[in-house]
Amino acid sequence: MNQQQRGRIEQRLASVVRRLDGYYAEEEAILGGAQEYSLGSRSLKRGDLNAIREQITELENRKDELENALAQGSDKRKSYRVVFRDL
Repeated sequence: MNQQQRGRIEQRLASVVRRLDGYYAEEEAILGGAQEYSLGSRSLKRGDLNAIREQITELENRKDELENALAQGSDKRKSYRVVFRDL
């Protein structure tokens, strides 16, 4: 893997980590009892807890993939097909 590819993977990883931190903060706010509240005629409703947890799981998986890509030197999953031939 060249330096440019490594830089792109590191940028994507940093982006995923930032998003993940935001979702963790949102989950914590909801669990703290701040899912919905109102002030006067205005009301605010936070995101759905199940949707946030699904997104956290998806982002954690993506983070693991990117970290593995940095460790292994490739950002794509590789699979090979074997064709047996009778010669």
